[in-house]
Amino acid sequence: MSGHSKWASIKHKKAATDAKRGKVFTKIIRELSMAARDGGDTESNARLRKAILDAKAVNMPADNIKRAIMKGTGQLEGSTIEEIIYEGYGPGGVALYITALSDNKNRTVSEVRHIFAKNGGRIGEQGCVAFRFKRQGYITIEKSMATEEQLMEIALTAGAEDVKDDVVNWEIITTPDAYEKVLEAVKAAGIEIADSNVGYIPQDYTRVEGKQAEQNLKLVEELEDHDDVQTVAANFDIDEKEIERLSQE
Repeated sequence: MSGHSKWASIKHKKAATDAKRGKVFTKIIRELSMAARDGGDTESNARLRKAILDAKAVNMPADNIKRAIMKGTGQLEGSTIEEIIYEGYGPGGVALYITALSDNKNRTVSEVRHIFAKNGGRIGEQGCVAFRFKRQGYITIEKSMATEEQLMEIALTAGAEDVKDDVVNWEIITTPDAYEKVLEAVKAAGIEIADSNVGYIPQDYTRVEGKQAEQNLKLVEELEDHDDVQTVAANFDIDEKEIERLSQE
């Protein structure tokens, strides 16, 4: 099972718990502020539109959204946040591509490096794994929700690049620009979506099992749990039953 689709579905089910801990709010507020630096007009700022939708999906109060955007546009004072990319390797040579938003780069890199080290991985040089990922939109749908033929017709007509079979799910792949249009087309057809986002999708996969599989899942989970980390992409390929078992422990 690829380190993208299945793990994304598991994370989606855990989102409500994360929101209660406030971690989702923290990450989305930073993303709102960063996105708003390119302008507060949602019509021309796709990144900001997406951040607002994410905020509403976890029931973030409108005042919180407004303040975060105003900090990004400079209408309110706030700490200076920088966008950072980390690249590295997990056990077994798994490639990881991480995006973070931080007001203290030295602190963040130290903590991210520690998470890698304690889970058998290491941070690499800039560009060491970037070529193994591509920024794309993805929409994950459980197979019981639609047939492949249905999705192919809806998704490709709306501008999707591909519909893939990921064993237990269908996965629609789009360009970042086509993501919103395809997502709306699927929703309009009344098809329930398990997970969707625009992120860095692996272009190849590294098979791991046993202890290495467990270490990689723990590494990704701890990275995602860090307040400064926004997204983690990993190209691990793990058996479906093993990834389910390890995610429940």
